[in-house]
Amino acid sequence: MNTLHPGDATLTDWRASAARFEAEVAKAVVGQARVIRLVTTAIFARGHVMLEGDVGVGKTTLLRAVARALGGAYERVEGTVDMMPTDLIYHTYLAEDGRPRVEPGPVLRQAEDLAVFFFNEINRARPQVHALLLRIMAERSVSAFAREYRFPNLQVFADRNRVEREETFELPAAARDRFLMEIGMDAPRDAEARRALVFDPRFHDTDRLIGTVAEGVLDQARLGAIASAIQVAIQASPEIETYVVGLWDALVRPAEAGIRLSGIDMTRLVQGGASPRGLAFLVRAARVRAWLEGRDWLVPEDVRAVFPEVMAHRIFLEPVHEMRRAEIVPELCRAVFETVPAP
Repeated sequence: MNTLHPGDATLTDWRASAARFEAEVAKAVVGQARVIRLVTTAIFARGHVMLEGDVGVGKTTLLRAVARALGGAYERVEGTVDMMPTDLIYHTYLAEDGRPRVEPGPVLRQAEDLAVFFFNEINRARPQVHALLLRIMAERSVSAFAREYRFPNLQVFADRNRVEREETFELPAAARDRFLMEIGMDAPRDAEARRALVFDPRFHDTDRLIGTVAEGVLDQARLGAIASAIQVAIQASPEIETYVVGLWDALVRPAEAGIRLSGIDMTRLVQGGASPRGLAFLVRAARVRAWLEGRDWLVPEDVRAVFPEVMAHRIFLEPVHEMRRAEIVPELCRAVFETVPAP
């Protein structure tokens, strides 16, 4: 039976908590089991998440539900074209006595207890704001008021819609690399879920819907420790290690791997990316997936299940192909899977 060792009872208990977390989030978001599983994987891999999808598919509702079930100190901001980096740190105003006041902004309002930071419509904010957010994501710290604030438990969720492009600012490649996963979210295809979203009034009042999600299902203070334990407990065989390195080679040098895509010079397709850090993130997420499936060893399906969301945004194409990224990168990933033999 695929179970963890008896000594890993804590990991088993936490897996039950992860299942309850997913069930609570699913109360608010129907027909998105795969997306919820990926978000859960990112949480236990301690990685930041970017959610992308069409307008009105439920991205914000999902992330609000996730933040509520995850628990911990929470802040949310809305991206706007006139937002400045300082708006994250502090805001000033004139008090009733006519004297100026300075109060902490959303990043500092919860001080160092900040656990979940939700940046809605991130691509509406300017690059200067992205730069500050990315430092907070990468270093989990920020300098302000002549001191350094640290956020050891911080997890960032951001979303953007893939349709509207006016008055938006695309995140640079290096910035997107700070996100463990970029998860695409589409409207559910299941007929029952689609009917529920349209006709069930429960899904028409978002605030009330979010209120049905239990708060703090996971113990934020212990997430870091359990995440580390998962990485130690889940083993990778030499065959799996060879498989992952083979995927890496084929992704970076597809022409040498014999991969062909119609109408594309494969020697001039991939400019870079798929760095060792990206592969480390891939293995980290795959280990969490194995743990959620109740195993203490990796199988190829664990790697393949998280590969597109962890690796696709880390593949940098030559500029001539960049406009067709949404079409080319999924094809390249599929070709890599078909080319590299799984153990």
